[in-house]
Amino acid sequence: MGQCCGNTQFTGTDPKYIRILWIVIGINAVMFGVEMIAGVMAQSQALQADALDFMGDTFSYGISLWAIGQAASVRSNAALFKGLSLLLMAMWVLGSTVYRIFVINSPEAFTMGTVAMVACLANLTSVLLLMRYKNGDANVRSVWLCSRNDAIGNLIVVVAASGVWLSGTAWPDLIVAGIMAALFLSSSWQITRQALAEKRSAAEGSTAPSSDHCSGQ
Repeated sequence: MGQCCGNTQFTGTDPKYIRILWIVIGINAVMFGVEMIAGVMAQSQALQADALDFMGDTFSYGISLWAIGQAASVRSNAALFKGLSLLLMAMWVLGSTVYRIFVINSPEAFTMGTVAMVACLANLTSVLLLMRYKNGDANVRSVWLCSRNDAIGNLIVVVAASGVWLSGTAWPDLIVAGIMAALFLSSSWQITRQALAEKRSAAEGSTAPSSDHCSGQ
């Protein structure tokens, strides 16, 4: 509806999708607080990186919610902002991980693993809620990619906690933090590339000669 000549890319205007997005925002906001406190207490870089991801997603999903129904150029700009925020998070995680390599304290494996499992359940809930909306414009797709990243991140944090417990060192925690940074970079690239393509398409559409009807009508 509202699309011309068969272009039906989902832009997030479904009321059910908007309700789901509010639920996912709430889940991420709560888990940011829980995981950051636990990460500091357990001295886990991976948990803190994942908590930062929860915080980023809370703001990112809020921007996605605001951008729904806006012009294509506004939606693509919102997606570009989210791509940049993922890039900045990746840089923070990489920088703090490098710092921890030289100031290694082994994290507390039990707290790390327990909180990561709770976070994993929260993210899997978000993924299941968003599964049918994983394809769409850059604004919609960024929500799916962030939720998917969270679920993957939590699973590897659980693996890292097992590695810390077995090895008695911080290296599994630091390695996982590095993997999560790479995941942030990958998603940043995907979102930014799609947003730039949509931005160019919107600009070309605004300069093209207007037509009062579609072919076949």
